[in-house]
Amino acid sequence: MATKIRLQRHGRKGRPIFTIVAADSRAKRDGKYIENLGQYNPNTNPATIDLDFDRALDWVMKGAEPTNTALAILKYKGVMMKKHLLLGVQKGALTAEQAEERFESWAADKAGRIDAKIETLNSNAKAAKEERLKAEAAVKEARAAAIAAKNAPAPEVVEEAEEAAAEAAEEVVAEEAPAVEAAEEVVAEEAPAVEVAEEVVAEEAPAAEATEEAPAAEASEEASEEAAAE
Repeated sequence: MATKIRLQRHGRKGRPIFTIVAADSRAKRDGKYIENLGQYNPNTNPATIDLDFDRALDWVMKGAEPTNTALAILKYKGVMMKKHLLLGVQKGALTAEQAEERFESWAADKAGRIDAKIETLNSNAKAAKEERLKAEAAVKEARAAAIAAKNAPAPEVVEEAEEAAAEAAEEVVAEEAPAVEAAEEVVAEEAPAVEVAEEVVAEEAPAAEATEEAPAAEASEEASEEAAAE
């Protein structure tokens, strides 16, 4: 019985999620399988792969044949690299310690490249978001400027309104000028009357003083006559 490592499709339309399985080559793609080895989600960037490394390596060492996509996943996770090193150990080309050291070096380099890719993707996404926000802000400003220009009166209308206001102010001043002149004439006419009243008051003042002195003189004369009679 030939055993294959392949993918079974799950998930909804347009967003599939695949299960990595070891199955009989004669079984249907989504039918029965021998062992579940992990899951592959291509909807993320980079793709999310959850793989049982030891079980996948065991099946590969036993002769299970991966499909093209499954082979790419096994290479990405280092299963095929580990198989190559273990075959070298079996042939005596290198020791188990050397094989393990080489694999750890390869895994560290692979992890570094994956982290660099993730960082680059995150920075690109951040830059794209900032550019999108700037573009949206520019569109909002342009829209606000267009609305303001639409609602603002035309320069000709503003000039006409200013001219009308200036003319109205001149007319008001022209209408108030005769009233001011009339008021000044009234003040000028009342000035002589005020002067005459002041003169009358000045003339009546000595007469009042003389009137007040006459009874006093008469009283003094009567007092002197009574004293002479005694």
